[in-house]
Amino acid sequence: MANRQTMTGAFVLGGLVLALGAVLLFGKVNPFVKPVRAVVIFQGSASGLSVGSPVTFRGVRVGSVSNISLEFDRSAYAAYIPVTLDLQPGRVRLANDSAPLQITDLIRHGLRAEVNLQSFVTGQSQIDLDFDRSSPAILHPGFTKLPEIPAKQSVIQKAQQTLAQLPLKELADNAQASLASIRTLADKLDQDLPPLIASVQRTSDHSRALVDATTKTLALLQNQVTTTLEGVDKLTAASTDQITARGAELHRLLINTNATVLQAKQTLGDLHQITSPRSDERANLQAILNDLAAAAAAMRGFASDIERNPQLLLTGRKP
Repeated sequence: MANRQTMTGAFVLGGLVLALGAVLLFGKVNPFVKPVRAVVIFQGSASGLSVGSPVTFRGVRVGSVSNISLEFDRSAYAAYIPVTLDLQPGRVRLANDSAPLQITDLIRHGLRAEVNLQSFVTGQSQIDLDFDRSSPAILHPGFTKLPEIPAKQSVIQKAQQTLAQLPLKELADNAQASLASIRTLADKLDQDLPPLIASVQRTSDHSRALVDATTKTLALLQNQVTTTLEGVDKLTAASTDQITARGAELHRLLINTNATVLQAKQTLGDLHQITSPRSDERANLQAILNDLAAAAAAMRGFASDIERNPQLLLTGRKP
């Protein structure tokens, strides 16, 4: 009987030793390293946190949550949630430095804590630690004697706060009004669109007929313009030939006139020699000579005008 009790006790003791070894091995708990305690005080929701929730630094587990409490400040009518953290210094190796790691130094250099969702399925949360000097260090002195890690809003909490500030009811009312307007517009289009389409079709048919008629008219006009241009070309050619012929006749006339003038000059010269300077015949001859010279000058001017503008033979000089 005593041996059986001894064996049973030994079996139970061996089971406890195995369980403790499993906890130490798989739970990565080092009983010989004293954890560093710190506190994070949240003013917002700490939903999903519980004792034993992991504490990570950029995804690496460095501790766990050991206590969660709720404190109410009657003077400010504000609620605070202090969360105690047990941090394992053995999880952090110091490069080229053997001095112990102080949590106060980390806080002074921008260490911040935030609540993030650990699993969407279970809704459990965890506390993530990281350095963020841009986030203000809001501390709550007098709540605890433990070092306080300042809390900051996570991305999910910021999104929740932004959604909470949105005027959802007003947006829903506006969306409903917009849908009603769209429905009214759709009904109106169902009524007005078929007649409009028919009118556009008729207008298109009329436009096509007008384009066809215009095309035919342009073709007829083109033929008429071609005929007219051919007639103008013939008239121009005939006019050119006539002007050329008249020019030749005028040239011969000018030559004859010039010869007549020369002969008249010679005759007048002869008469001048045989006529006394003071006689009436001499004066008459001088007047005749002046008239002939003026006529010759006029003929030369007329010939010059004809050479510059042969059309004067057809149209004459305008008054």
